Amino acid sequence: MVPADSTFQKPSSGSPTDAFLAYRFMVLSRVLENRIASLYRAGKIVGGVYLGIGQEALSASVGTLLGKGDVFAPLIRDMAGRLAFGESPLDALRTYLGSRKGPMRGRDGNIHRGRPASGMPAMISHLGGMIAVVNGMLFARRLRGWNDSVGATCIGDGGTSTGAFHEALNQAAIEKLPLVMVVANNRYAYSTSNDRQFACQDLLSRAEGYGIAGHAAQGNSLLSCFETMKHAVAAAREGGGPQLVVANLLRLCGHGEHDDASYVADDDKTSVLNRDCLEVAREEMLAEGRTEADLKAVQSAAREVVDQATAQAQQEPEPDPYADDWRATKSEFQAHPSS
Repeated sequence: MVPADSTFQKPSSGSPTDAFLAYRFMVLSRVLENRIASLYRAGKIVGGVYLGIGQEALSASVGTLLGKGDVFAPLIRDMAGRLAFGESPLDALRTYLGSRKGPMRGRDGNIHRGRPASGMPAMISHLGGMIAVVNGMLFARRLRGWNDSVGATCIGDGGTSTGAFHEALNQAAIEKLPLVMVVANNRYAYSTSNDRQFACQDLLSRAEGYGIAGHAAQGNSLLSCFETMKHAVAAAREGGGPQLVVANLLRLCGHGEHDDASYVADDDKTSVLNRDCLEVAREEMLAEGRTEADLKAVQSAAREVVDQATAQAQQEPEPDPYADDWRATKSEFQAHPSS
């Protein structure tokens, strides 16, 4: 479950301390999602396409700072986090293109993919539904004595108003589970703006209500997201219980590729949050000492990886309903090389 190019390899042990690794996954995610959007417009993809453009800094930081033995339950806009956690671009393209060799074997498309044996459960679309799943996986690890595991899951601002969110976060707080709850406040739950979703001024204030720690990040700044997530993940791993991270940002695309986002207010379009996080990260990396050549090398490597994965996935067979045994799991899931 790792990209083929060494540019996108994480350290074999320990947690990364350099945000440049997260930057690489931001670039890889953007190149991959642009390719997926092109395939969708060309009629090559059945079903919806939901992109994470504008949210890569937060998502890549989460995935980069998690390691083997941890749990990551991504949301629909977490392509960057998926790649950073270990999912390959080939697995993503196989799912979108319905390849029989994909992690869901071509049965369920697009975003509902995962490899539970590697710590990434397949995503549930129901808002807040993944938090209880992560709680359960953390309970299981506790019973097995895996006390250094952390579980992270992401949700949008709209999902924080659901019963599933409140019940699961309350459970995690009582049990002091090592849960990192990441909220990407992209200001619109589909087309419903923040002021029609909740009455509090800041979603971060909800942490106090559950008796857990809260952290704020500027969602379109890689350095802000990376440092905030590093602190939150470390606190959870060291026994500090659940950590709530709220990042304010702006989705730079529609809810899905079928949506033109015409409901976005002019004030939001002119705010600082409307700056592309990839452009901000590029400036931050140069200020940190990286060179233009470093950044061009990352872009070139990402294009090569995505080109190779696209070519391979397009040549692979579709599912054969008459040959499939329709079991939910198969032995290769239990013994995946990356598990």
